[in-house]
Amino acid sequence: MIPLRDSNPARGIPVVTKALICVNLVVFLWELTLGRRLPLAFVQYAIIPARYTHPAAMAEMIGPFPSLGAALLPFLSSMFLHGGWLHLLGNMWTLWIFGDNVEARLGHFRYLLFYLASGLVAALLHTLTHFNSAAPTLGASGAIAGVMGAYFRFFPTARVVAIIPPFFFLPIVVPAVLFLGWWFLLQFFNGTFGLAVKGPQFSGIAWWAHIGGFLFGVGASNWLGRRKWVPAGGW
Repeated sequence: MIPLRDSNPARGIPVVTKALICVNLVVFLWELTLGRRLPLAFVQYAIIPARYTHPAAMAEMIGPFPSLGAALLPFLSSMFLHGGWLHLLGNMWTLWIFGDNVEARLGHFRYLLFYLASGLVAALLHTLTHFNSAAPTLGASGAIAGVMGAYFRFFPTARVVAIIPPFFFLPIVVPAVLFLGWWFLLQFFNGTFGLAVKGPQFSGIAWWAHIGGFLFGVGASNWLGRRKWVPAGGW
């Protein structure tokens, strides 16, 4: 299912969500200027699991990390890289639909920290489940999965208008808990099957990053949801 919109009106201006979308767009435009240097940028700024799990072998192939900071940077920078327009637009559209309400619930600063933490957990789980992979991993989907997990926790009864390809002319309305629950089950099924068969058809999507981000989003929001919030977004 592809989400079109939700029934939750935004409360306040989602400045962080808008800023994240703008940063992702600017970074992608920068990618377009690199030309033949783009693969080198992916090596430097995307996550390559084998560089962390098999450092000696990967150092012979593409060189070692020059510093600890350079080794840690991809866990942040990879969240803002994308492999194409469809990759970018799909992620940003999903963030726009679900991010504004989660931002209003958490407050701007805590929402930003939550978003980055979701992306970090997603990247770590992907690395642990693909420790032999030398393929660059990039995209905001792990962090956005965390936002979706928080939405699942905070707004389960909200309505989501979605379409099911190829029936684009027949939008359906489903509860958020059903839409997001079904989305998570698809990630879990594909991720588990992909680990079992290790087929090339599963190598292009970081299923376990989505799973890790979503579960972190549900768990962290469950803890955050026990706190009392004021309209300005503080505790």
